[in-house]
Amino acid sequence: MANIESIFGGAFTPPVAEILDPPEIQLQTAMRNAGIEPPEAIYLDGRIHRFNSGTKGKPGIDKSGWYIGYLDAIPAGRFGDWRSDIELSWRADIGRKLDAAERMAHVRRLAELKAQRDRELERQHEVASNTVDKIWYECGAANADHPYLKKKGIHPHGARITGDGRLVLPLYDENGVLTSLQYIDIDGGKLYHPGGATGAKFTIIGSVDEPGTLYIAEGFATAATIHEETNRPCVVSYSASNLVPVTELMREKYGIGQDIVIVADNDASGVGQRYADQACAKYGARYVIPEIQGDVNDYRIAGHDVALLLNPANKDDEWLTPADSFSEQPAPIKWLVKHWLQENALIMVHGPSGGGKTFVVLDWCLHMAAKMPTWFGHKTKPGNVVYLAGEGHQGLRGRVAAWKHHHQSSGLSMWISKTGCDLNTPEGFYRVVNHINSLDIKPQLIVVDTLHRFMNGDENSAQDTKTMLDACNNLMTEFNCSTLLVHHTGVSEESQHRARGSSAWRGALDIEISIVPGKDDQPIEIVQRKSKDAELSKDLFARLQSVVIPNWIDEDGEKVTSAVIVASDAPNKPNKKESTYIKLKKTLERAWDETGCDISDEKPYITKSALFNFLVTNDGLPESTANQYVKPSAKGKLINELLNAEIIKSHENGWVFINDVDISSLMMRKKNE
Repeated sequence: MANIESIFGGAFTPPVAEILDPPEIQLQTAMRNAGIEPPEAIYLDGRIHRFNSGTKGKPGIDKSGWYIGYLDAIPAGRFGDWRSDIELSWRADIGRKLDAAERMAHVRRLAELKAQRDRELERQHEVASNTVDKIWYECGAANADHPYLKKKGIHPHGARITGDGRLVLPLYDENGVLTSLQYIDIDGGKLYHPGGATGAKFTIIGSVDEPGTLYIAEGFATAATIHEETNRPCVVSYSASNLVPVTELMREKYGIGQDIVIVADNDASGVGQRYADQACAKYGARYVIPEIQGDVNDYRIAGHDVALLLNPANKDDEWLTPADSFSEQPAPIKWLVKHWLQENALIMVHGPSGGGKTFVVLDWCLHMAAKMPTWFGHKTKPGNVVYLAGEGHQGLRGRVAAWKHHHQSSGLSMWISKTGCDLNTPEGFYRVVNHINSLDIKPQLIVVDTLHRFMNGDENSAQDTKTMLDACNNLMTEFNCSTLLVHHTGVSEESQHRARGSSAWRGALDIEISIVPGKDDQPIEIVQRKSKDAELSKDLFARLQSVVIPNWIDEDGEKVTSAVIVASDAPNKPNKKESTYIKLKKTLERAWDETGCDISDEKPYITKSALFNFLVTNDGLPESTANQYVKPSAKGKLINELLNAEIIKSHENGWVFINDVDISSLMMRKKNE
């Protein structure tokens, strides 16, 4: 992130040749970008190294971070943190792009190393299984005087103790085979037995024989607290990532009729809640989470009622509230831009490429950042804006500079990212969070422009869409702000009023807004398609006004211009004949867009063959129908009507637009692509 004044105010300086850090330093940097505090020393020796990552637990004791690295011709590896559910691959920057042979060799090498690591892990699991079995049965029973148990206020529940005073807890597989041990020292530092299998492993506190609720928790202290408060069995999954496979095992073992409640930790990263939500969705469970940060044991120690948390039906207040009393307490909606952008909301603005959506979104942001009182007559709330820009930085630079000059504004409370990132990955999410936190400001609005540039995956996939929606919701929770996504519409005419991709997008939005480009000298239309908590706002109309940017001169010595959004009157509705021409002209404009935006004699130009192929391939017309559309003599058809209306004229092997307004609009669209 950089302050907008420094981005747009200074003179251009040629970049300095990059000096690459050693691979060990690069790996440490990658860890920090993912929200993990790396160890002081890195060893790229092909072995797994554990370290305290600073995410949770006791400094220097709780080693939840890990990495494995290989110092080959192209250094690479993986790293992560089991507490925060972070696991990422890493490859060193060697100062250039890999060629095809190197990429293939690198992929092959990683596959070989993974197979080698899997074989080694399998061998370690086998060795550890025999070792932990012996250790477990040689340990004595723990008692309630152990410092960790006293600190947590819980009983041993079958825990054992080593000769050096550490608690020992067992991890079993679904067949009851002991696979690993967890050791907890007197300060609460936790370690698994080296080499032991821990994935989908668990232990149970209490008996599942009697009918009733079965609880599943992440840690031993949490599970012991739940059992002591409810006298019901509680499964220890040992980590958030284990909640999903352990819930699956419990559902398979005890059947569809078993009431399962997952008790997740309330951690800052939201990992516990996310995995609990996944487990519930897949295996028909419920989950609860403490109202304060921490686990249920922390919740009880802080003086809260655990039984009430686990059984909300026991609350004194009735769950079902009379509608009269429910409606007595006013709950007015809070707005960033009244009737358009709501506080603490997920918002999407969509429109076709080059249609003006970024101009409109920037206008909102800059009104807030400049502390301007109104936008198009609607009250605005001053606030800090973080604009995550994934593309078009040169054009964005000019647009902001033009806006500042047009509105005679300075001192914007707005920050813009220099690049995009995969927001729906741990590395990308924590990169955004860490950089915003470093600004020491609270953003009221975070803009993601465009969605495609910040999403890892397929926007048509419901699963990938959910990960992106989760990332946006986590940003809203982290900063108590609104998130606005800028997205494209589909290509076809019928999809111009909805966002491209999965239908899950619209279902999750609080506010949805369409930017409809103006055609035939008509203004841009700003249409609110959805407002979950309020009435839909009336449509607004705007135009792009050219602005000369002071002191900006291009390489030919000419003044540089950009544009700003200004209010416009509603357009006159065309008569039926005009509507027909507009519809036909839109078809030809789409064909021009999709076939390469050719220019001839400084006018938008399309060949007969290109138009024919577009009508058959994109619009799905039969060849016989498409032939009629492109014949100048076919009365009432596409080309015949547009020629008669003097919207186009014949030129070489096709046609060119001849109306100055149409030419200007299409050329601007081409420039903004």
